[in-house]
Amino acid sequence: MRARFVVAVLVASIFFGGPITSARAGTEEELFESMKLFIDSFDQVDRFYVKEVNRRELIEAALRGMLDRLDPYSNYISPEDLARFNSQVEQEFGGIGIQVGLDPHKRLIVLTPLPGSPAYRAGIRAGDLIANIEGESTDGYDLEKAVKRLKGKAGEAVKMGIVHADSGKVEEIKVTREMVHVSTILGDHYKSDGKWEYMLNPEKKIGYVRITTFSRDTVKELKEALTQLKSQGMKALILDLRFNPGGLLSAATEISDLFVEEGKIVSTKGRNTEERVWNARKPDTFAGFPMVCLVNGYSASASEIVSACLQDNKRAIVIGDRTWGKGSVQNVIEMENGKSALKLTTASYHRPNGKNIHRFPGAKDSDEWGVMPTDGYRIVLPLEELKKYDDYRRHRDVLSDKGPPTSDFVDKQMAKALEYVDAQLAEKPAEAKPAEAKPADAKPAEKTDAKKAAQLQHLNSTEVYAFLFEYEFIFKAIRILNSRAA
Repeated sequence: MRARFVVAVLVASIFFGGPITSARAGTEEELFESMKLFIDSFDQVDRFYVKEVNRRELIEAALRGMLDRLDPYSNYISPEDLARFNSQVEQEFGGIGIQVGLDPHKRLIVLTPLPGSPAYRAGIRAGDLIANIEGESTDGYDLEKAVKRLKGKAGEAVKMGIVHADSGKVEEIKVTREMVHVSTILGDHYKSDGKWEYMLNPEKKIGYVRITTFSRDTVKELKEALTQLKSQGMKALILDLRFNPGGLLSAATEISDLFVEEGKIVSTKGRNTEERVWNARKPDTFAGFPMVCLVNGYSASASEIVSACLQDNKRAIVIGDRTWGKGSVQNVIEMENGKSALKLTTASYHRPNGKNIHRFPGAKDSDEWGVMPTDGYRIVLPLEELKKYDDYRRHRDVLSDKGPPTSDFVDKQMAKALEYVDAQLAEKPAEAKPAEAKPADAKPAEKTDAKKAAQLQHLNSTEVYAFLFEYEFIFKAIRILNSRAA
């Protein structure tokens, strides 16, 4: 009976966080009958299953089963997974600062160190093999196990056996972990000083910025890149959102606001949430130059918010392939005083033209979903070409004293973007328009102030996310993922 009482308390805390209202499905009596079924079933398993069971694991399994009945984006985040989830949002973790992968012989290899990271300072370079970690051979390691062994608390050291690319001997190296920040704003290639080169064509002044995900630092990083490009006389910009799985809704709206002077950015609507609308404001806008937004079938969620906003407001043309089609918003709700969390779909977002870009189950290609490239600019790359692009990009993104490697690969989507930009510049030379100063009597712009930004940096029931899922899922979908950060 004690087990029944414990379960009853747990279930009550889970399911009855507030008063039952008519808005909830079913009657109060039906709800209690369902809870009784759950409690009795749990009690039977707890007492009579052939082996002793872990009650916590049963409760978590029940939660996951319940949320699996909703949609692919609603899930339970256990205490063990919450730290990983937070690091995804923060794009920070305790590690040595390398991207690792598996070579054709399934050996653990360093794809590239991050500039200025502990690994880089220790002399670890792209192409080095990791023979052992803390004395244990890495033979048979998968990427998840390798990353788990390499990550850890900042200040703690990890010992590795490194085989440099130009040597066949194992060198024992001890590296002290630090808080590593993974930049979400990338350029075309690394410069000799370890910083990204954002000017794709210095002669024509064409800027190029890739956004890998929408995290808490993305807006700040993008502003820095755009300010740098503007100081160099940027006349056109290519914004690359290909393979971007999404991220923070707040980051997506603020980034859209950087390029659009007026008009609607996005709106969200939910069953028990008020409609919310984000509108662009003119101050601090980067305007006055032609712009292209690159997307593909793996651009999702927050990426679709930005590309749809730029397209509907006629700020940029969209080139590439039709986007993924995820138009739902997840709310991260703290559980157990912050030890665990629920990621729950609470609303859907609508692009400026009022349409919901979500691809619902059973949707056909002829239905309206996702963000379609601008007429005449849809370029579909087959899987084999996507793999070649991934290989090209991985080699080009290596930090090397020799600079980016030469390649005969032709990125057709990028080529089309350059063709469009060249035509625009030839028609009418453009310069980056300086941001306008806000008049003294103007109303305060509806941009996130410092206090609000600080509040949004906590995982609680008021913060809204537009997460699709992790990088791993998207790249596994096209079978080309072979790297992790550690």
